[in-house]
Amino acid sequence: MITDALRVFVTVVEQQHFSKAGELLNLSQPGVSLHIRNLENEFAVKLLHRSPKQVRLTEAGAILYKHAKQMLMHYEEAGREIRLLQDEVTGTLQIGASFTIGEYVLPARLADFARQYPLVSLQVTIGNTEEIIAAVRSNRLDIGFIEGETSGSDLIIIPYMKDEMILVAPSGHPLSGEIAVEDQMLHNEVWVLREPGSGTRAFSDRFLQESGIPVKRSYVFNSSQGVKEAVSAGLGLSLLSRWIVRKELASGELSELRIRHTLTERDFRIIRQKNAPDTLAMRVFIGKLLD
Repeated sequence: MITDALRVFVTVVEQQHFSKAGELLNLSQPGVSLHIRNLENEFAVKLLHRSPKQVRLTEAGAILYKHAKQMLMHYEEAGREIRLLQDEVTGTLQIGASFTIGEYVLPARLADFARQYPLVSLQVTIGNTEEIIAAVRSNRLDIGFIEGETSGSDLIIIPYMKDEMILVAPSGHPLSGEIAVEDQMLHNEVWVLREPGSGTRAFSDRFLQESGIPVKRSYVFNSSQGVKEAVSAGLGLSLLSRWIVRKELASGELSELRIRHTLTERDFRIIRQKNAPDTLAMRVFIGKLLD
């Protein structure tokens, strides 16, 4: 196919070397040379200046390179649209999620998607919000799920769902019998926090600062599970997503302290690199999540 020859030509140009292009494409150097020679015969023009160390485009080669990139992009897009007509969704999705979403929200949704689209390979990375944002920006992840806010002209940011943050205490804490907790009742308590860079930590820091609550002492854990276990063991108070502590609240291992006059809602968001390829698997995956 002509697309095979164009793909070889584009790879040679970008690698500036026949052997390196062959390694990437699993072709021998003679095979790479044959594709280039066939293109030059097709257009009756020299496309590349060859030297032992590298290759350079001729004027005609530069024209072909520009159009070849566009042709390959359109060819791949046509393939994606045809597969959509055939309802065949394939490929790999590199998914990243902050701890709360990755450990408590996504698993059931990924299981549903995997049952419906078994040909899509799902690879999941869990980290704090800042780590997920950085990985999406560097194209190490196709899509990220984060807690709280972010910005940037290089990102597509999609609202996903609301999350309720609640104040939890060890079972039997002196404040657990209160109908509602005023800010001053929380002064000089011990707090259990997530690490800096976490969306949960950012929310907790903002809550404590805006409420003017002095902290007696704090302990830091780098996972929500660790925070939950520490609170359950009696180490201190913490702000956590209701997703994380539903079972412990139901069993009585933890107590929820009702906070008066304080907004405890935040947003979960989906983020993507703006210039990343828009694959069929990605479109279907996001569509299912937002449905």
